[in-house]
Amino acid sequence: MRPMTSNAQFMTASPAAAGTDICIVGNGAVGKAAALGLAQAGLRVTLLAPPSSPSPSRPAPADEASWDVRVYALNHTARRLLSSVRVWEAMDAGRIAPVDNMTVQGDGASAQGGAGLLSFDAYGARTDALAWIVEDRNLDAALNAALRFAPNVKLVQGRATALSVSPEAATLTLASGESLSASLVVGADGGHSWVRGQCDIGLDYRAYGQRAIVTNFSCEKPHLGVAYQWFSPVEGVVALLPLPGNRVSLVWSAPDALAEQLLRLPLSELAQRLAVWAAPVLGALTPLQPEVVKAFPLALIKPHAMIAERVALIGDAAHVVHPMAGHGMNLGFADVAALIDTLAAREPQYDCGDSRVLRRYARARKEEVLLMQLATDGLNRIFSTDAEPLRMARNIGMNLINRLPVLKRRLIAHALGK
Repeated sequence: MRPMTSNAQFMTASPAAAGTDICIVGNGAVGKAAALGLAQAGLRVTLLAPPSSPSPSRPAPADEASWDVRVYALNHTARRLLSSVRVWEAMDAGRIAPVDNMTVQGDGASAQGGAGLLSFDAYGARTDALAWIVEDRNLDAALNAALRFAPNVKLVQGRATALSVSPEAATLTLASGESLSASLVVGADGGHSWVRGQCDIGLDYRAYGQRAIVTNFSCEKPHLGVAYQWFSPVEGVVALLPLPGNRVSLVWSAPDALAEQLLRLPLSELAQRLAVWAAPVLGALTPLQPEVVKAFPLALIKPHAMIAERVALIGDAAHVVHPMAGHGMNLGFADVAALIDTLAAREPQYDCGDSRVLRRYARARKEEVLLMQLATDGLNRIFSTDAEPLRMARNIGMNLINRLPVLKRRLIAHALGK
């Protein structure tokens, strides 16, 4: 083990290191934020990362000329959490774009006009921004920087092969044969969570038959901080999110067959396909260099529980929703905030993995997670149907909500996480 110095508390530890309160499995943004927040709350944390993951002590240099195609629309809950662990201010502010307005258009929305319209703005919501668009690379670098100076956090690189639980502790056995013991194991290892599988937590799974295609463009006209989203029963959900300068990030949730076609197109032709929506508001789109496009399969994953004996799930390990509302990462950060609050408020006689404490965490997250699952899945079902009566009903509904300021304020307050 490398000895700690006064300026670097985050270290790579031997797997045999014992006496930890919490072991977090998974080193994505949600897992890293959880490690920071729980350590800040005075708990001893071990972060178990895959052997192939880069060390946070040696961040990869960013290419300042390129823009990460994986971005997140972070809400106020996410910002509060990241600020509390000193990550928000550590990000490169020049690469963060506030969302000042959101415009959602339904069937028939095109250069010839739109039938359904719903818009939200920061001024009407009485806030400084509806959300902030942050690159995955920018967020990860700031999390790594914070971890390098975090007290009570140890990094173990290894692969867990078994999880056993006793009344006193949970123990992870690693591929190396060594083990990690903790009062609580936190599964932050994604939608196909190994931790969740070890707990025999059942789940409901439904593939959407869609893929999220992501890439970046420069736009001819200024986007003015507006996030655009168009719904089409044939072509899926198209979102163009503001990036700093005259740049936008595409998230196109396209049916699988269409996604295959789009992925074979040069990005210049993909930009032309987008013109039917983008041209009236953003002008011509030009691919950013270097040309990069990625695709992610979409599914609804609803585990039957967020907790098990001495185990808590957070992030995609606890829930995976359709990205149309951009709240997958926000739900994960809200899980982290709730877990920190729950553990900090526990009675002195209860350890972190006590079942009474974990049930409080599960109750604290149940309503918000269920509402987001119902909302995103319901919207996807509604807008995937091309029947004319339903087309008319959903467009009338969008226009009606757009004319009801009280309802709009309630919807946007929930989305903001305020």
